[in-house]
Formats: sequence, structure tokens, C-alpha cells
Amino acid sequence: MISFVNLQKQRDFYRSELLEAEKRVLDRGCFIGGEEVEALENALARYILSHQKGFDFDFHVISCGSGTSALSIALMALGLKPGDQVIVPDFTFIAPAQCVSRLGGEVLFADICKDTFQIDVEKVRELITPKTKGIIAVNLFGQCCSFHQILSLAEEFNLWVIEDGAQSFGATFMGRQSLTFGHIATTSFYPTKPLGSYGDGGALFTKDSVLAEKIRMIKNHGSKSKYEHEIFGLNSRLDAFQAGVLGVKLKHFDDELKQRQKNGELYHQFFENSGISGAFGGIHIQKILDGCTSTYAQYTIAVENRSEFIKLLEKNSIPYHIHYPMAVSKQKCYNVAAHTPVTKWASERVISLPVCPFTPVSEIISALKNF
Repeated sequence: MISFVNLQKQRDFYRSELLEAEKRVLDRGCFIGGEEVEALENALARYILSHQKGFDFDFHVISCGSGTSALSIALMALGLKPGDQVIVPDFTFIAPAQCVSRLGGEVLFADICKDTFQIDVEKVRELITPKTKGIIAVNLFGQCCSFHQILSLAEEFNLWVIEDGAQSFGATFMGRQSLTFGHIATTSFYPTKPLGSYGDGGALFTKDSVLAEKIRMIKNHGSKSKYEHEIFGLNSRLDAFQAGVLGVKLKHFDDELKQRQKNGELYHQFFENSGISGAFGGIHIQKILDGCTSTYAQYTIAVENRSEFIKLLEKNSIPYHIHYPMAVSKQKCYNVAAHTPVTKWASERVISLPVCPFTPVSEIISALKNF
């Protein structure tokens, strides 16, 4: 049976290294923070900087308990106050909006571009008011947003930018690595992410040493040293076991990323050249911007007759997911008016196919060809 994400096969490939890392953590007896976590943070920083071309800066990586916690910490570090407005895409997972709301901020929902599924910068411009403080730019499905436009707009209106890279660790935008944009970037190590742990985990990335120090305090109850609390914070720390697992997977990440991109290209060629699109009223492929690369966290297409396409997938035992079936603004916890027609169009049509490096994508395409 084909898995959407085959974590068991991945573990089989790295079993001896993972067992060694897990044993090391257990034998040390340090389960929160410590050497393993510090080593991972340093390795993540080295990975991103080593993949940069002609770009030199101080770079801080701070791990935390989850990708959602990373967003909350980033908002706290940037000084979000009740009533402050933050612009987020309406077509994404709920976490960015929910983190703003939890801190008392007002969410403004922006529409997306039909070809890339990424936040539409012109729609962001239309939403800006004197109360707007920042933008959370989500790198959806593993591709970066149009950061040259986003950062230019932010500078024009004196806004901060958070890069939500929960799905884009390893992606590039115009030769620059994801998680190096904006004032703070965040990522998630949820197990099914391109770089995933065996539980929850996340990290924040920044070039600003003042913000980095504040982030470290916030994630540890607002404390630099034990029992001395300078600011309000929360408890969001990556455990050493997850750090050990991630350290092993990071060593193999480039090879996995190449296979993900190969799988994405196989799908791309098939949907462009097979003629299957006409059978379902049209299939729209996510455009990868020129000069950019995607991690293909999911391989997502928009199918005009999605229900019939799902019948084909189920008939051939091909797993799928729908990311995301409803605009965030229409979720019961929000249910607010938002002019986001492209989001509505996408939520009614998108469907994601397996693209994991350990999934036999060629077999999936062969099954679809038989149709």
C-alpha cells in the first residue's frame, strides 16, 4: 500500500544512525535543551549559510516546541499589542491567524495568486491601514512568496515581516535560502514536514541579535537565568530526543530534497503532457517562480472536477489530502467577511498527491496513465 508520507521506510534507511542518536540522548540523561539541542541549532545555521551565495551575516537559530509556538514567540518578540493589525493569507493552515488572535491582534485576510497559491502582494497593499503592524508571509506547499515585493511593501509602510517557512526549509528564492527573509522566520519540524522530527518541534531564525536574545527569553518563561524573569514568556523548548533525530535527518536532507524535486518534476511533466487535464475539466499546476526552487512539501494541483478526480485516485488506492478545504476567514472561530475569491476558488479545487522521497511516484503516475 502506498503511503502519503512514508516515515517507516525513511527510518529503515537511517536506522543505525537514529538508534545511535537516540541512545546518546538516553545515556546522557539530558532531555530538555543541552548539547543535542545546541548542536542542532548550530547545524541548522551552518546548513542555511553554507547554501547561500555571496551572502554573509550574523545568523541566529533558536529552537522551540512547535511551529505554532514559533509564530507566537515571533509575534511577542516583535511587540504585537491588542488591536494591532496583521495581514495573513486566507488560504493556508490556521496557525498564523490564530497566533495573532490569541495575542489580541486583529487579522486581515489577504487573497492569493491563482498561479502560485502564494499571498498576493497587491491584495496586501489594499488591506494596509494606520493600525497595520506587520505581514505573515506563508511559503505555501514549499515555495517562497515573492519576497522582493513583500519586503519592498513592508519598507514603504514601515511594517515588520514574519516568514512562515513551516513547509519551505531548503527552498530558495532568487538564489537566497528560505528562512533568511523578513525580521523573523519560523519553521516547523512536525513529522510530515520535509525536515521532520518524531514529535512536535519548531525553530525561529533571525539576523537581528536583539530579537534573538528576546526570543530566547520568551521561549523560556521570559528568563535569561533560572528564577529571574524579565519579561512575560512561555514554555516552548525542543526536547533533546527530537534534536537528535533531526540532526540525523539533516545530514541526509539534501539527497531527500533532490528526490522530492525529481518527484515534483515527474508530476509536472505528466500533468502538462498526458492530456488527463481535459478529462476533469482542467488541472492547474502550481507555478514555480523563475529563479526559485520548491521543497514540494506537498505536490498540490487544482482540479476543476475534484470529486471525479478523487474517485480515480481511490479506485487506484492512491492516497491524497486536501490542503486546505476552507478559507481561514470562513472557519467557525472567525467567520468574517473577506474579499478573497481566489482563495474560495482554490479551496474548492486543490488536492495534494504523495511526493515523499520514499514514495514510488512513478507507480502513481503509471496508474494515472492507465486511466
